Amino acid sequence: MSRRRSRNAPQGFISAAHELKVPLVTRYDSEEHQWDPPAPLLFRYNRGGEPSVIHSQTIREILKETAAFTRLTDATGRPLVFTPQDFRRMFITDAIRTGLPPHIAQVIAGHADINTTMGYNAVHPTETIEAHRAFITRRRTLRPAQEYRAPTDAEWEDFLGHFERRKLSVGTCARAYGTACIHEHACVRCSLLRPDPAQQARLVEIRDNLIARIAEAEREGRLGEIEGLRVSLAGAEDKLGQINRRAQTAPISLGMPTTRSTDRE
Repeated sequence: MSRRRSRNAPQGFISAAHELKVPLVTRYDSEEHQWDPPAPLLFRYNRGGEPSVIHSQTIREILKETAAFTRLTDATGRPLVFTPQDFRRMFITDAIRTGLPPHIAQVIAGHADINTTMGYNAVHPTETIEAHRAFITRRRTLRPAQEYRAPTDAEWEDFLGHFERRKLSVGTCARAYGTACIHEHACVRCSLLRPDPAQQARLVEIRDNLIARIAEAEREGRLGEIEGLRVSLAGAEDKLGQINRRAQTAPISLGMPTTRSTDRE
């Protein structure tokens, strides 16, 4: 295992190892100058009756001696050199080629980004695609057959109509298909409303109108309306803030540079 693997070991992996009675061991991180939490580390030895971790440098020396003993060479005749990282790469490559989904290999390897895992996976893109297709085929055999039936015309029209109904006067509703509106179509309050920058003036008008209605309700003593109006006002201000933040991150065109012409004397 790599130096970082023990610290970032998935909790499920540690729990499964504990159930199989694999002793958990700690190791001292010489670079961070601290002891790592107990983990089912692979490379260990018996030291005075207690399992201890084999240092990574010791593993490198063992691999170096083993490669020298076998006298294996590459295509140019140079002796082969192996590192612990090479065996991580070979393991991930073999696992994915035999059908393990890449995202599962990512968890096993302890990578935060799946692109790192695919970088370890020394296979051609076509083989990766075929392995994923094989996984999907196996997955479908385990699911109820009705989940993969062809939709009826009415179901397809309802699905397409969902996206048409997402179009609103001040933006687009991002709620998922088959879900109801949780705000009873009070869209300015909803966090799923994605405001349209072109409708900024309309949102400003809505905000100003809400401010005026709150002032009127306070003058008339209609306390039951004030709380709801303030919730709507907070929603309108949030949508305007979203538009402003998106405008600040938008690229700015500086135009084409021009050269100055100087008059010669």
